[in-house]
Amino acid sequence: MKWLVAATLATAPPALAQEATDGDAPQAQRPAQDSSREAEAPPQPLPPRNAVQRVDENVVRQADDGFGATIGRETIGIYNAGSVRGFSPTRAGNIRVDGLYYDQVYAPNARIRRSSSIKVGLTTLGFAFPAPSGVVDYALRRPGGDATLSVAGTIDEWAGKSVEVDFTAPIDGDRLALGGGLGIYNNEFYNGTDSFQHVGGLLLRWRPSPDIEVLPFWQRSDVYDDQVGPIYIPAGDFLPPRIERRRYFGPDWATYEGTAATYGGLGRFVVARGWTIDAGIFRSYFDNAPDHFPYLERLGTDGVGRYTILGLPPAKLASTSGELRLSRQWSEGSRRHNLVVSASGRDRRNRFDGGSFVDFGPLPVNTDIDPQRPDFAVGLQSFDTVRQHNLGLAYMGEWDGVGQLSVGVSRADYFKDFRRPGVAPVETRATPMLYNATLAVQAQPGLAFYAGVARGLEESGIAPQSAANRNEALPAILTDQIDAGLRLNLTDRIKLIGGVFELRRPYFTLDSTNVFRELGAIRNRGLELSLSGPITAQLDVAAGAVLLDPRVTGDAVVEGRTGDRPIDVPRAQLDANLDWRLLFAPGWSLDVSASYLARRPATTLNTVFLPARELLNLGARYRFRLAGNVAILRLALFNAFNAYGFDLRGAGAYDMIAGRRAQAYLSVDF
Repeated sequence: MKWLVAATLATAPPALAQEATDGDAPQAQRPAQDSSREAEAPPQPLPPRNAVQRVDENVVRQADDGFGATIGRETIGIYNAGSVRGFSPTRAGNIRVDGLYYDQVYAPNARIRRSSSIKVGLTTLGFAFPAPSGVVDYALRRPGGDATLSVAGTIDEWAGKSVEVDFTAPIDGDRLALGGGLGIYNNEFYNGTDSFQHVGGLLLRWRPSPDIEVLPFWQRSDVYDDQVGPIYIPAGDFLPPRIERRRYFGPDWATYEGTAATYGGLGRFVVARGWTIDAGIFRSYFDNAPDHFPYLERLGTDGVGRYTILGLPPAKLASTSGELRLSRQWSEGSRRHNLVVSASGRDRRNRFDGGSFVDFGPLPVNTDIDPQRPDFAVGLQSFDTVRQHNLGLAYMGEWDGVGQLSVGVSRADYFKDFRRPGVAPVETRATPMLYNATLAVQAQPGLAFYAGVARGLEESGIAPQSAANRNEALPAILTDQIDAGLRLNLTDRIKLIGGVFELRRPYFTLDSTNVFRELGAIRNRGLELSLSGPITAQLDVAAGAVLLDPRVTGDAVVEGRTGDRPIDVPRAQLDANLDWRLLFAPGWSLDVSASYLARRPATTLNTVFLPARELLNLGARYRFRLAGNVAILRLALFNAFNAYGFDLRGAGAYDMIAGRRAQAYLSVDF
């Protein structure tokens, strides 16, 4: 168990993950829906994305739906990059940057990213090759227009503070412009740990002619002295005792340090009338220094466990990925067509393991421990290489007043090579055909019905240390999805989206001979709803809900080696957000965010469940002028009722959720 949890922590460092969550929400680039546009006209270069400056960022007002969106530093929705319909879009390779394939290691940060959004069901129309579990699309900032400078400062009641500076600098009118920013953070976390971090990014938008656009970019995050709180692993079928918040119990030397970076570029070239080439190339990596991850394991009902620390040598996870796409657009009166030929691929390499555990003996919870740093034994490391190439053909058509059609087929060539010291190299290959098809029919103005099918490919990892076939590279797996639903315009601007879906994928666990292999399937069947738009001129809503029936089927369930529900997947989830502009107090607005998460299995056998929880966040904005410049004062109260609970860090491994926190930030656009 510890090794599985450790692998997760080492791959997604806590501080980097938090930065990505706090500042990484994007809004997908919308497909053109203007029925008056001539499809044979050359596609226009994407406009500068600085029309909305930092003071204007408001995710409730600007989100297209309630499924999942980030604008600037604010995130809403029932889904995120790690969980859509009970599965992970990131793990399934469903990440895009401005619509182009990206094998994500480090997500685009807020210095270069304008927004992100989760696309599922009907909202995937307009995207080529959408896979099961939807699409996560990051939209990058595009420097251009006037010169701008935005400065924001943040402070919270835990003494966390930050300064962010973003700019746009035209160099040669609309032909050449530079943009980017820098953020410096003194982070304070819910468990009393802290860290220092700086995040930077640059973009250069070059348009040598109206038919050519090139957008190279670079981003980097460095984390220093990031103290790491323990993961709690009970000895039996029970939850950990209550852990004191905002108190760090461990030694100062138990820290994480590392660098994350992404660089590359996007390009668009209008070859001829109706012909367009789009390209994206990305290099992304985590480069970790020697790190330490503490555990309080074998934790008893008396609150006493054994305090152990995993010491890891330097590790690196890196991927080079991208896509080259040729599109042909044409129209026939009220019908518009888009034919796409795409070649995409990735080369991902991971160097990891080689660490060792040191046991510091029994320790009650909520008790300080400050031992001297021992010499951790360092062993040989493991290497994991994945190479994948996809060649696909897609068609997207739209007929005014009738509907839309999107179909695609691609062939994947997947190769995985796993090498662990003392074990023979293991290779696995797969060359499946993948497909997608979605049809939307407009029944009447403002009402459309849709149905779709999709098949995707994703990795299944390696067999765990406890298995007889430990470290064996498992085969890539196919995921299948069917869905259907509707979109109803309740008013000209309020939109209701509803859908039903079913996803299936193979399920791997230990058999009766302790071999880790496929022993069934996971089937997630559910209903999802989204309501978004302005209810009145002063009140906006963005809300989403999902009801899910997640099931594990097969021999593993029949023989009692696993429960019939997958871990950490709730049956219900709700996220509702309101933004209210006050007529009686010009410049002021209030916002509220309420969420509900149903109980979730915490162990493979379903013998322990995390209780349901409700969270409430409150906020206010005041828009005013500061020395003649537009400014926003933002006040927020997270987890207003100080709800207590745990989240999972693996089956039977826990960490507490964040408590109540007040925060204020001031943003000024010059």
